[in-house]
Amino acid sequence: MLNKLKDILIGPPLPTHQLGEKKLNKIRALAAFSPDALSSIAYANQEIYLGLVVAGSVGLGLAWPIGLAIVGVLTLVAISYNQTIHAYPSGGGSYIVARSNLGTVPGLIAAGALLIDYVLTAAVSLTAGMDALASAFPVLWPYRMTLALFVLVLITLANLRGLKETGTLMSIPVYLFLITYLPMLVYGLIRLVIDGPSAPMNAPPATEGLTTFLILHTFATGCTALTGIEAISNGVPAFKSPESKNAGQTLIVMAVLMTILFAGSIGLTQFLGIVSSPHETILSALARHLLGSGPIYFLIQTSTMLILAVAANTSFADFPRVAAILAKDSFLPRQFTGLGDRLVFANGILMLAAATSILIIGFQGDMHSLIPLFAVGAFLAFTLSQSGLVMHWWRERGPNWRLKMAANSVGALATGVTLLVVGFTKFMEGAWITILLIPALVVLFSRIRAHYREVGRGLTLHGLPPSLKPAPTPRVVIPISGVHRGIVEAVDFALAITRDVTAVYVELEPGEAEAVQKNWKLWWPDIPLVVVPSPYRSIIQPLIDFLDETDAKHNDGQLATVILPEFIPAKWWQSLLHNQTAWLLKAAMLYRRRERGFQRVIIDIPYHLRK
Repeated sequence: MLNKLKDILIGPPLPTHQLGEKKLNKIRALAAFSPDALSSIAYANQEIYLGLVVAGSVGLGLAWPIGLAIVGVLTLVAISYNQTIHAYPSGGGSYIVARSNLGTVPGLIAAGALLIDYVLTAAVSLTAGMDALASAFPVLWPYRMTLALFVLVLITLANLRGLKETGTLMSIPVYLFLITYLPMLVYGLIRLVIDGPSAPMNAPPATEGLTTFLILHTFATGCTALTGIEAISNGVPAFKSPESKNAGQTLIVMAVLMTILFAGSIGLTQFLGIVSSPHETILSALARHLLGSGPIYFLIQTSTMLILAVAANTSFADFPRVAAILAKDSFLPRQFTGLGDRLVFANGILMLAAATSILIIGFQGDMHSLIPLFAVGAFLAFTLSQSGLVMHWWRERGPNWRLKMAANSVGALATGVTLLVVGFTKFMEGAWITILLIPALVVLFSRIRAHYREVGRGLTLHGLPPSLKPAPTPRVVIPISGVHRGIVEAVDFALAITRDVTAVYVELEPGEAEAVQKNWKLWWPDIPLVVVPSPYRSIIQPLIDFLDETDAKHNDGQLATVILPEFIPAKWWQSLLHNQTAWLLKAAMLYRRRERGFQRVIIDIPYHLRK
């Protein structure tokens, strides 16, 4: 039943040979990797507006200059990641570049920053999408968190279906957004040329002065517009051949679209004097000003909501891939490297979905509260990546290496300064959480790798002489819960491998073992049955104590083998009606470290009950 349900939700398993067929062309790739970058104008513009409106009309007059400064940083970052795509076509982006050129620790810092940024990207995009929807339909405002979680479930299922299906599904909102929003910006520009600039209408009175800190803080929050620009460099292997060429061209198109959307919307917002109400986003106010409250306005808001919703797909495309690269390098659990039934990194997708849901619930679906945690990870990864490329060009040289190194040096300086501004101005608002979490992740990565190395040393055959002596005849102990059909096969198997068999029964209440002993003698009179009293009504500990005592008595190198009879109910849910003693005993013995010289073999003999 569960397998059928899984096939309905995510589709039937795909053979490995179809992996190459799941690659994305440029049209699908733009839809799969660009939603976060393109839709970031929604929350970036909103945060710029909220940052400047406290200074009244004087503050709002700085939206355009701040927007141009952010566009300049965006251009530098896009140039850098275009070079990353061609220098490192295997994917991994900032992590691979930083680790290869700056060392393991800087690489892990970049990886931790990226993973945090992807989780925040998904959470912010979904909550911002619900804000856009609620701006058009105010009745939905109290239900934004629930709606965000619902859309998160849909996106998770879409990604579990596979890359091709995800790219096709995400193409609709992305291109709907572009074909509705770009004409609106052109129309707004025509209106601006005809009507001329306007002062802000009904601008709220200033509550703060226009200070340097306010300007820097607004610039820092507006830099969230750059999140997602690194996505393509992390996912180069997902492109059809030639991967690097297609990925580079897609990145250029995405950067140009980002510039037009961000600069156009921020410019129109300022020069048309747009001011929003408390329960409306600034982009909704811009669309309402240009288009009125008719069907086209609702189409604009719907497309904005949809692209913000699927913007989380950028994280779902890259988080699992970066996690898989880290796991391959032994910095995350190996389970993240495995492809699921649909040829996707299912464990990474599920982990991202869980982390995103925790953020959405923890911050009650409030996008504005999540923003202070945002951008620190992205700009830290940007800076480390570009610094790593500077070292790469210095070592590798090659054609035009001086020009490339100069471009990355300027980019690293720009993003480094931006990182300091973001960290300083947003520290007390929540950025401190991200700043502390990144080194904690680096420590976790290092501990995981140390564990794998320790396991490798413990399992190596190096220095171990070949075993020439035959294994001794095993000594078998069979824990029983009673005399019934479920133990017959276990006893038969024990007698097939040795004649040294002992059964053991834990007596919870005095006298209850008498009937068990009587029945046992009828069926297996030649096999001794030991009754272990349990005055504290525990089953596991008395059995463990008995096994330890018998091991000590037979300290002759003989293997102590425990055969566990275990009956399996006909229905999976019926297992919940039983106490799972065999499973608990198994776990207790498996994770109990034995002294050297004592070895214990555990054999499970299942007996399946009929329906």
